[in-house]
Amino acid sequence: MIIAATLARDNQRLVTLAHAWYKKAIAMSVPPAPGPPTPHPSSRMPWRTVSTRPVYENRWITVREDIAELPDGSTTIYGVVQCAECVGILPFVDRDTVLLVGQYRYVARDFYWEMPTGGQHGGETLEEAAQRELSEEAGYEAGRLVKLCDFHTSKSILREVAHLYLAEDLRPATRPPDRTEFIERRTFPFREVLEMVERGEIKDSMTVIAVLRAARLRGR
Repeated sequence: MIIAATLARDNQRLVTLAHAWYKKAIAMSVPPAPGPPTPHPSSRMPWRTVSTRPVYENRWITVREDIAELPDGSTTIYGVVQCAECVGILPFVDRDTVLLVGQYRYVARDFYWEMPTGGQHGGETLEEAAQRELSEEAGYEAGRLVKLCDFHTSKSILREVAHLYLAEDLRPATRPPDRTEFIERRTFPFREVLEMVERGEIKDSMTVIAVLRAARLRGR
């Protein structure tokens, strides 16, 4: 009996020790809760342009080469491509149907479906640019334009801001297309366009962002 009691106490002690070890091991495996981020002392300091020189220019872009001074005082070469601001318009023919345009994209070397897009011309407001591009590429003008967002199409070497709109209350409009554009037009159920984005079939960033913003706006 004495031996049995001793063994029982020892077993209980081992169980208690094992349980304590297990709790300690679990606690050590859980990473500590993240604290507030520690900002880098130079992360928000502007870079100073020491010098700049033009490299190339056409009617759509300018290219320049800068020498930029970094926050630590060193310098680096920086190439910058400058474009006019641009617009993208997602036209709803009715509540559940959108019109997309398709064309061969020379740089991407393939045909893609996307929404009407284009650059803002000198003297135009952004809304005027949106109506012009919608008329040229889709053959409509909008009774109502809803601003979805604006964003930088590239934050590294390209200075281009895109402004995205949802177009409603469409009415036919005719305007000569740009001479470099050979465009197909096709209506799609908005649900299908959202699925095309999710499958990666639509590659244009302006269209992807506009479709996702419109889906959120419409509770989809």
